Amino acid sequence: MLSASPAALAPVANYFKVLSEVSRLQVLCSLKSGAKNVTEIMEATGLGQANVSKHLKILAQAGMVTRQPQGVSVYYEITDPLIFELCDLVCDRLSTHLDIQSQQLRQLQELRHNKS
Repeated sequence: MLSASPAALAPVANYFKVLSEVSRLQVLCSLKSGAKNVTEIMEATGLGQANVSKHLKILAQAGMVTRQPQGVSVYYEITDPLIFELCDLVCDRLSTHLDIQSQQLRQLQELRHNKS
């Protein structure tokens, strides 16, 4: 269990901070199928070269991706596939919340139509 001390929680907050940027999530998702170079990541995400490089640097500093030089290219790879399990958990939770909100909205619409 997590300690409630700020010193213990700071690395957890920093980990989630790295994952809190949409472009970084796009870069990570593009690497789910395997190692890619910057050009391949750009093609997969639609992001520009400077943007991809900036996010890869942040992901590498956080230890989420590794750099593998191969000839004139550098290939990036996920270091811990657990990231995708975490994302799946969050997506499942969001899906559940959206389903509940959707049901509530339908109930409200039915009430509105029944009053008319």
